[in-house]
Amino acid sequence: MESQPEQPGLNLSVGIDYFDWNMRLQLIGLGFGFYSAVFLVCHLLSAALCSTYCSLPTKEKVFWDLAATRAVFGIQSTIAGLYTLTEDSALFSDKVRGQEDWSWFNVLTATGFFLFENVALHASSVAFGNFDMPLALHHFFALAGFAGAVVWDSLGHFLPMITLLLEMSTPFTCISWMLLKAGWARTFFWRANQWVMIHMFHCRMVLTYYMCWVSVTHWRELNAYVSLPQRLLFFSGLALLTFIINPIWTHKKTMQLLNPVDWNFGNKPTSENGLSKGRSKQHTS
Repeated sequence: MESQPEQPGLNLSVGIDYFDWNMRLQLIGLGFGFYSAVFLVCHLLSAALCSTYCSLPTKEKVFWDLAATRAVFGIQSTIAGLYTLTEDSALFSDKVRGQEDWSWFNVLTATGFFLFENVALHASSVAFGNFDMPLALHHFFALAGFAGAVVWDSLGHFLPMITLLLEMSTPFTCISWMLLKAGWARTFFWRANQWVMIHMFHCRMVLTYYMCWVSVTHWRELNAYVSLPQRLLFFSGLALLTFIINPIWTHKKTMQLLNPVDWNFGNKPTSENGLSKGRSKQHTS
């Protein structure tokens, strides 16, 4: 009998049994540990090299480090999502049940990241007495959805990988906020990044409508092969993201282009060239 030729594609198996719960927990821990390390490294490098970071209050330093960590995860997620959309894989061929080794790797490490995100979000909320409800809901549905994909492991990975592609905006959000705090909000580079970021948020809207279309056209298969709790989590999270969270964030980012304020921390006015607007510049004699 002739052996079947191997299909081209990402190969992250390396003999890994993704249905072994010990291996799954190790990869979830890997995701949690890796992004915790990214958070710590960002803090150490920023404290050593960036005067803007050193001048920030502790709460904003934490947000700075979280923004950088989300940006790194956004790069991983964008690669996984674009690969899903552009390559002829088992995921694209069977959008309800298709799985591959590389998609399992991304599902498990993403679960670790979303666990880290929820721990960091709620720890900072307790420490600093602030609570962002839209962000908390977003993180809850992300963690619950990906944890559900691990528990109900017959679920295909096409929709989870497209969900990861929604993180495409995070690198630009990170750059925007860091430059805003550094006083570069009136520069061409900041405005160009803001334009790209707004475009990414509009792409997020298109993606969520695409996910709705895939769900409607595969409704019978989803009802047959996806458990009810997972369907409830997915569709409630998708509706919340499509009709409430995405429009709110897109509107805020667009208004920020026209009026650069830090709406993450009470709509504080931005600084210009390192000086706050309310602070008078020193005159040379």
